[in-house]
Amino acid sequence: MIKYSLNLLAVVLGSGLIAAGFNLFLIPHHLLSGGVSGLSMLASYFTPLGVSPLYFLFNVPLLIAGWFQLGRRFIVFSIVSVAAAAWLIEWIPVKPLVSDMLLASVFGGVIVGVGSGISFRVGGSSGGFDILGSIISRHRDFPIGSVLVSLNALVILAAGYLENNWNIALASMASMYVSGRVVDFIHVSHIKVTVFIVTNRTDEMLQRLLGLQRGITKIKTEGAYSHTEKDMLMTVTTRYELAELKRIIKESDPQAFVNILETVGVLGSFRKR
Repeated sequence: MIKYSLNLLAVVLGSGLIAAGFNLFLIPHHLLSGGVSGLSMLASYFTPLGVSPLYFLFNVPLLIAGWFQLGRRFIVFSIVSVAAAAWLIEWIPVKPLVSDMLLASVFGGVIVGVGSGISFRVGGSSGGFDILGSIISRHRDFPIGSVLVSLNALVILAAGYLENNWNIALASMASMYVSGRVVDFIHVSHIKVTVFIVTNRTDEMLQRLLGLQRGITKIKTEGAYSHTEKDMLMTVTTRYELAELKRIIKESDPQAFVNILETVGVLGSFRKR
């Protein structure tokens, strides 16, 4: 329960960074973020509606779709992120911290990327195209940040056409690229690791580890010094899921010996998330 509460707090922190990136760097220069937030900004520049309500409303159908595709925990965290970001966008004043558009696009992209990456890291998202990116990455083994950059191409084209200012469009593209790279740096679900676990509590640990829906191989082992027979469990997972796997191991058998290796590649059946 404490970990869940800390994760929710991290999601709210990420939302605060996203809102700050919007209101202090991007919006004052009419720059765009990626995906739904970019659509919200673009719509707000040409209508009397604000970014905050548009950001929330545009996210609703995607959150509903994600509820069925990505799981309740992911979407609950995403709902918290979207709601917190929408409220903070309304609360933080729109005030440029830098006068140069290029600096605003780069640093705005970094801050928004950190905020989105934090939400991804704890098991949620910042909503919008992040949800679409997560759905795509489950079926195709791509880094999520790269997926988001690709999805944002239409937003960039729309900005250049409607604003009739390709400087703004290209600066927005730079911001989205930086944001995508930062997300990939923080969120590492496409990086695979192999975990070897030597334990005396095989049945208890297997019961919990199988809930992660990853294949597990059980190997009989014997200590070379003690000649004690033990079981070794081997599984391949992602860096993103590694934190949850470590938690299960620690709770099931605090005395377990664990060896974690980064995996170069996986052939055969491996479920992408």
